[in-house]
Amino acid sequence: MSIHILAIDTSTEACSVAIWRDGKIFNKFIFSPRMHTHKILPMIEQCFIDSNLNLQHINVLAFGRGPGSFTGVRISVGIIKGLAFGANLPIISISSLLIIAQGAYRQLGEKKIIVAMDAKMGDIYSACYELKSNGYWSGEETEKVLKPEQFLNKINNLNGKWITVGTGWKIYPILKMTNLHLLESIICLPDAQDILPLALQAWQDGKIINAEEAHPVYLHNKIYWKKLPNK
Repeated sequence: MSIHILAIDTSTEACSVAIWRDGKIFNKFIFSPRMHTHKILPMIEQCFIDSNLNLQHINVLAFGRGPGSFTGVRISVGIIKGLAFGANLPIISISSLLIIAQGAYRQLGEKKIIVAMDAKMGDIYSACYELKSNGYWSGEETEKVLKPEQFLNKINNLNGKWITVGTGWKIYPILKMTNLHLLESIICLPDAQDILPLALQAWQDGKIINAEEAHPVYLHNKIYWKKLPNK
């Protein structure tokens, strides 16, 4: 059976869209802080044009559920719910941290990934993933929001060679003060094209939800927001 997947992610400063059409990927990625609401729908439309598909051809929708920017994650959820209700489509929800790990595997072939994303207010969204021989990632249970010192204690218990991804490593240099063998990368943000293989696995495993069940995941037990300039 052929399958067509539409994936989006707006959980960080990046805005991205990707379509899987029978194994071929059509994607758009831009860095556009605070412009996601203006960019995301035209990007979806362009991916449909490039892939010669429309919403009626799509079998399942997938999105980055967070953690990430409060506003950005809500945009992803709102767009994906609107499309799902309008076309009566199932949804697959993917951790934004896992999407970045999948990107590291796609670009570098690395299978042991430590994600550290700036969560603002001195916190870090963190996770440690390992790609197993069966093609599935382990580590979902490690997704947490931590202080830098807590994060260091966490990774100091790891063994082997790990690669670093995410914005947190640059913002919090203390994170590198560990005896763990770390390989640095420049991979910082999630890209919707890396949702596609994860969504394909979930689709094959029957791990789908309906629009009512699609919710953001913040990890924070508090919601932070910053007043805009001149407001």
